[in-house]
Amino acid sequence: MNHRELGGVGSVSEVGYGAWEIGGDWGEVTEDEAVAAVEAARDAGVDFFDTADVYGDGRSERIVGETLADEIESGDATVATKAGRRLDPHEADRYTEENLRRFVDRSRENLGVETLDLVQLHCPPTDVYYRPETFDALATLADEGRLDAYGVSVERVEEGLKAIEYPGVETVQIVFNPFRQRPTELFFAEAAASDVGVICRVPLASGLLTGTVSRDTEFPEDDHRNFNREGEAFDVGETFAGVPFETGLDAVDELDERLPDDRPLPEFALRWILDHDAVSTVIPGSTTPTHVRSNAAASEAAPLSDAEREAAGEVYDARVREHVHQRW
Repeated sequence: MNHRELGGVGSVSEVGYGAWEIGGDWGEVTEDEAVAAVEAARDAGVDFFDTADVYGDGRSERIVGETLADEIESGDATVATKAGRRLDPHEADRYTEENLRRFVDRSRENLGVETLDLVQLHCPPTDVYYRPETFDALATLADEGRLDAYGVSVERVEEGLKAIEYPGVETVQIVFNPFRQRPTELFFAEAAASDVGVICRVPLASGLLTGTVSRDTEFPEDDHRNFNREGEAFDVGETFAGVPFETGLDAVDELDERLPDDRPLPEFALRWILDHDAVSTVIPGSTTPTHVRSNAAASEAAPLSDAEREAAGEVYDARVREHVHQRW
């Protein structure tokens, strides 16, 4: 497993583990399945884990904290969590020091730590990025020893660009994959110039880029790929990366035809991301240990060829760009 610097957080595995799926919104996942997935990631060399306080109302944090207790205590694992989505209503002026302290303290308890490695604002309303007092609150919590570093998880490129204007922001988490290419245009360069770490989420477009999803696939009622296809519950960009389902399947079919036989589609997608130097880590999630291990192995896979990069660009331009590029 190769490692990269994540802003001021330190060195982390360039393939991490996204723990949303073991919390909720992906169908039923048993405790045993969740633990096995986290253990598989750890055993495959993953030492960066991303979770949030709302994933299963704290379930994801607790499982990560309990499963990795020894690694967390020794400093051999870095755990990032997120705060803010517990607000109801979810409004910018409620991102106060009082509320953030309450959320951070709950995450500290869930993860079993005194100090959180990294706390990210969890896709807050855009107006939050224009509230210096919110970032001052995060700095205060860091000064108090409740967290080591803070960053943001954004929906839109513009939010990421605004966030890195605050000198204390160490990381930006953003959707980035062959079906969401806009961050390459400006954001990556600005993040690199500011020494801000970039965490890439939704790397496999909610399964589209695994090649295992078809037009006949039926998703459980409690799977966001069923209930959030039009953005009914949260930003639609989190579901299939915002690409209309049938359009995404057509794009996958075309990619499949153009990839070499020895390049599995998930490896292609993860390598496409990792081939961008501005990326610090990518956080695929899965509850299947075999998939977790194969995702981790993408770190050692060969970089993409010119033909593979060309295929990614041409398929995006022809089939995907119009649906996502200017929206996020």
